[in-house]
Amino acid sequence: MNSATGSAKSWRSERLSKLGSSIFVEVTDWKRAAIASGMDIIDLGIGSPDQPPTENVRQALSDAALRTDMYAYPAIKGGLPYKEQAAAWMLHRFGVTVDPASEVVTLLGSQDGLANLAMATCNPGDVVLLPNPGYPIYMASLVLAGVQAELMPLRPENNYLPDLEAISEEVWQKAKFILLNYPNNPLSAVADLSFFEKLLDKAKKYGVLVVHDIAYSEMGYDGYKPPSILQVAGASKQAVEFHSMSKSFNMAGCRIGFMVGNREAVSALRELKANVDYGVFEPVQEASIVALREAINEPDKHNVGELYERRRDAFITALHKEGWYVESPKATMFVWAKLPDMTWSKGSDWSSRTISQEMLKATGVVVIPGEAFGSEGEGYVRIALVEEENRLLEAAERIGRFIRGEHVIE
Repeated sequence: MNSATGSAKSWRSERLSKLGSSIFVEVTDWKRAAIASGMDIIDLGIGSPDQPPTENVRQALSDAALRTDMYAYPAIKGGLPYKEQAAAWMLHRFGVTVDPASEVVTLLGSQDGLANLAMATCNPGDVVLLPNPGYPIYMASLVLAGVQAELMPLRPENNYLPDLEAISEEVWQKAKFILLNYPNNPLSAVADLSFFEKLLDKAKKYGVLVVHDIAYSEMGYDGYKPPSILQVAGASKQAVEFHSMSKSFNMAGCRIGFMVGNREAVSALRELKANVDYGVFEPVQEASIVALREAINEPDKHNVGELYERRRDAFITALHKEGWYVESPKATMFVWAKLPDMTWSKGSDWSSRTISQEMLKATGVVVIPGEAFGSEGEGYVRIALVEEENRLLEAAERIGRFIRGEHVIE
């Protein structure tokens, strides 16, 4: 109790309730209850890679961690070697030339940069264009910065690309930046350079920064190689791009990535981060340098796309055999699946939340309700291909029994 007023004070800010979907917390609770009941869980929820980095990457991390000169604040060393290697990888992978000193900023994972970019580049009350559905940190970052979101619906009839012409001139005039993500999480949609050219032309007309999240750049299928928006001529004057070591290099737990592009935005994010953290642990940077170097010189060691393509093919084929006809993704580690037609449950009001919960209870298979990513995600679930093929096939079989109403758990 507050002795001066006699009333209790809350030590929980109101903004926490606005940060994002509570469904992720709910799914964790559902999973915990299922585990407690003794159920065998196949977790296709969170998109965390189930494979380790290469042996050389792990060895570099181990060797660096044993060195006595690796335990100062990373910012004191400046981290230029990692940024230089990131720049070399950008040139190798996309043919894009960037200055590592002024056009690259090292991040504690790309989510670190996504969470802080609005605070670094916007003022309270500014407007930012966001995709719907979209990765939850996009909206949460605006809440933290006191920035207003204008949502762009991403729908199948438009190949999950925003209708740039449907955005009013008034909104374009107000917008500080527009944020997009291709290959897309959760939709697994893709974009080509012609779309990026149209986007950059529109953004340039209104002085809007383009922010592109390309965490799944190395997970394209059927010969598709996701492009960087910075491949468009002059894009670095108008755009920044987020890259992650998490998915492409199986280094999710290491928490490292980088943002590259427009110098002013890079400088702003670097300045903000200089006030809130001291950078990425030096051994993690050393290991990441090895990973990026291997990707250039020994690309077969980091071909995660082949692994997830095989998993995609096996899982989609199995789901089709079970009677759930979902679209095969062109990229990412996710399947964006329209809710199945369950004839046995006619009259039931199935939402993405309820079907995800009931599926977990009945089968032990964890998926994420589409509404976790925004209102346009209702009617879908996201399934992560983060188990070995035999477990994915087992998950498909369990799901098949569920959608047929058999509800059998072994």
